[in-house]
Amino acid sequence: MTADVEMLPRRAPTLIERARRSPVTFSLIALTILFYGGQVLSDALLGYDLVASLGAKSNFDILNGQYWRLITPIFVHGGAYHLLINMYSLYAIGPAVEQFYGRERMLIVYFSSAVTGSLLSVAFSPARSVGASGAIFGLLGALGGFLYLHRNAFGNFGRLQLRQIVMVALINLAIGFMPGIDNWGHLGGLLGGIALAYVLGPRYTPVQLAPDRLHLLDVRPFKRIWPIAITVLGALIILTAIILTTI
Repeated sequence: MTADVEMLPRRAPTLIERARRSPVTFSLIALTILFYGGQVLSDALLGYDLVASLGAKSNFDILNGQYWRLITPIFVHGGAYHLLINMYSLYAIGPAVEQFYGRERMLIVYFSSAVTGSLLSVAFSPARSVGASGAIFGLLGALGGFLYLHRNAFGNFGRLQLRQIVMVALINLAIGFMPGIDNWGHLGGLLGGIALAYVLGPRYTPVQLAPDRLHLLDVRPFKRIWPIAITVLGALIILTAIILTTI
């Protein structure tokens, strides 16, 4: 896998161009919006939110065998504003993660971070919760971990981006202490993303093609580390079982 990083600004891509370059990000956004449409429709037809009742993070239900609730909360939202904030965050962060990590690894980061966020929330928060924030924090952690590991390759630009990501994470974690926000889910997703950056993340070596373009060659492509990915997912399943049986 390779990636090209432009060191000088060029024409901003259109929305369609961004969607073509980042199909996983836009597919996740579309799927989440579709789920929210199901929430609105079920509320209108049935008088209650069927999607949220079946998919929200609920400690009681999870501990009684409804393990899908460790993932499904990322597709459920508490309102249009909640959905808008999370989808904008995914739109802003997702393409960069997808570019550097590739489609397979981005999906692993997104859903694994959802699980680690839910696990920490189950362990430390009794409240029901919904939202893609834990998975998005995972992407933020994965991108921050990537920039830290490649801080020499990106130079001052990379260090600036890393500082900005750290500030964004700290500010959002601070906001998470407000009532009604599941900060444990945020923290669990962030830690999961950082860990996956080290275990499964790409390792690029820079090649300067032109004064304004840096070519990055991945020396640890996904096709080489997929057995590690399977091992990580297996370890996550075992960790989930241990945590849920000890709470």
